[in-house]
Amino acid sequence: MSDSTRNTPAPAPAGPPAGPRPGGGGGFGGGPFGGHGAGPVVKAKDFRASFTRLVGTLKPQAAVIFVVIALAAVSVTFSVAGPKILGNATNKLFAGVIGAKLPAGVSKAQVVAGLKATNKPADAKYAAMIQNMDITPGRGVDFAAIGRILVLLAGVYLLSSLFSWGQQYLMAGVAQRTVYQMRTDVDSKLARLPLAYFDSHERGDILSRVTNDIDNIANSLQQSMTQLITSALTIVGVLGMMFSISWVLALVSLATLPIALFATIQIAKRSQKQFAAQWEHTGSLNGHVEEMHTGHAIVKVFGRQEEAIAEFDKRNGKLYDASFRAQFISGIIQPTMNFIGNLNYVAIAVIGGVKVATGTLSLGDVQAFIQYSRQFTMPITQMASIANVFQSAVASSERVFELLDEPEEIPETATPVHLPKKTGRVDLEHVSFRYDPVIPLIEDLSLSVMPGQTVAIVGPTGAGKTTLVNLLMRFYEIDGGRILLEGVDIRDMARNDLRRTFGMVLQDTWLFGGTIRENIAYGYDDATEEHILTAARAANVDHFVRTLTDGYDTVLADDASNVSAGEKQLLTIARAFLADPQILILDEATSSVDTRTEILIQKAMKELMKNRTSFVIAHRLSTIRDADVILVMNHGSIVEQGTHPELMAAKGFYCDLYNSQFVESYDEAV
Repeated sequence: MSDSTRNTPAPAPAGPPAGPRPGGGGGFGGGPFGGHGAGPVVKAKDFRASFTRLVGTLKPQAAVIFVVIALAAVSVTFSVAGPKILGNATNKLFAGVIGAKLPAGVSKAQVVAGLKATNKPADAKYAAMIQNMDITPGRGVDFAAIGRILVLLAGVYLLSSLFSWGQQYLMAGVAQRTVYQMRTDVDSKLARLPLAYFDSHERGDILSRVTNDIDNIANSLQQSMTQLITSALTIVGVLGMMFSISWVLALVSLATLPIALFATIQIAKRSQKQFAAQWEHTGSLNGHVEEMHTGHAIVKVFGRQEEAIAEFDKRNGKLYDASFRAQFISGIIQPTMNFIGNLNYVAIAVIGGVKVATGTLSLGDVQAFIQYSRQFTMPITQMASIANVFQSAVASSERVFELLDEPEEIPETATPVHLPKKTGRVDLEHVSFRYDPVIPLIEDLSLSVMPGQTVAIVGPTGAGKTTLVNLLMRFYEIDGGRILLEGVDIRDMARNDLRRTFGMVLQDTWLFGGTIRENIAYGYDDATEEHILTAARAANVDHFVRTLTDGYDTVLADDASNVSAGEKQLLTIARAFLADPQILILDEATSSVDTRTEILIQKAMKELMKNRTSFVIAHRLSTIRDADVILVMNHGSIVEQGTHPELMAAKGFYCDLYNSQFVESYDEAV
């Protein structure tokens, strides 16, 4: 398996993504991914379409979501019933206190008639209150009855909590199964995307879609959906109970609702701008820290520590200011809602007290109504908060859906051809290719490479040398002609079968976080210890590995920073030795090693290249003088073709390029 199957191009410069350019070397830069992307996005471009599609991803979980809603309804029903039950306990307690003060041996009707007979307004109100109470004169508080009510209340709240727990448990499964499938779809999509997509998109942005955005969707689905369902049902249930107790008090509570919504919306608008600034400054600060950490040695060499610290303090200060304003402004919402809620509480207490005194409402009902009014404002505030969170989730889903909708590679043929034999013969017949339809790049290129031949591809930087290799690997599809491997059109082969024929050693090394043994054996599942050691010795890796404390069990960091650049290159060469491919692609594979090691590697490479077809992308022309065929590229076109003596005798572009390297070396020496 070739190293190229895990390599992606280097990130594009800041600004709008640029399309692939001729000779840009797309496909062979860096590791699989770059740094993390910026913070969460604020708004979706097309909220309705993205929301509808996000809801569509939940369809496989429809039955479970229905159960979640049912559990939420039961939980809310028990929760809403609680204040009413507690109000009954209060009525029992209040009736006992009043009954103990009345003379025993008389009926409630006699007491009421006696109070009314005094013709005093205060006694008339007292009589009206007693008349609407379940009271027995002379009997005190019935603590046994109150105890039974409180036990019932505890059971109701316990059941509410249990059903709420079940709701949360099922919703967690719904959210995680949904994003699990989404991650699976994205991972499969990345494998089907053409190299052109990675050439034109920053790696950090791709990684952000795969990680940050999907995590944001998961958190929003799990938390926001349960809160949304519960809040909506709570509002309906509480509102119904409020009107059942007193429509007058219910209207008083509803009168404060527009004020609360207006205040929340106005504060949220201002805090949203500050949160956007906070994320922007967070990304700026993280970018600066990453740059200074990556290049800390250069910063110290040039004595720029003070400037780096000053820049950090500047960006950190901006982040502090934006974060403070965002948190302060958003923090005003709760005190504002509390203030409005307290005004509502005062109004209910005054009006409710009057109704209790006039006997039109019981004390327990007033107490229950006050609790309901508190419960009424809380879900409204939660739903306002959920709206912002869900908007962010929809925006994240839109970014994920954009990735899933990207054009894919041309589908594999339904009946792929398997190579009858693997000798390493490659033929290019009238091949043409363009990145841009209006700009010619490779036109009518024909080339026959016999098994075991070495083809060198040379030219100045940006000439398009890597583009030709990308076509061989079918990272890009040719516009015309054919590329044949063992006489079979590579478009008739499965891409994985094609790429397993190649082995690659690149100028930009890639090693993953793992042991040295695992990195050498990457792509060779059945590698034995002897296979690994043989490949390591052939690539002159064995000596330096054994000097390490843990030898082949040494764990490389994610960026392999605990080994030198030359040692990284040696490990990738050992990996190519172990893969034992029929065709080799070498992209200046010895550029990162010292002169002595380079001589050893070149000797090992010659041994490795025996009886194998090799394509060598060369920058130092002295290393490819013995190549069987040299392709000279300039501005994306093949300008010359032949052996080294033939091209030197022609005194053309290659001759000038070859001589210029020695002249430059001589000038530098002088």
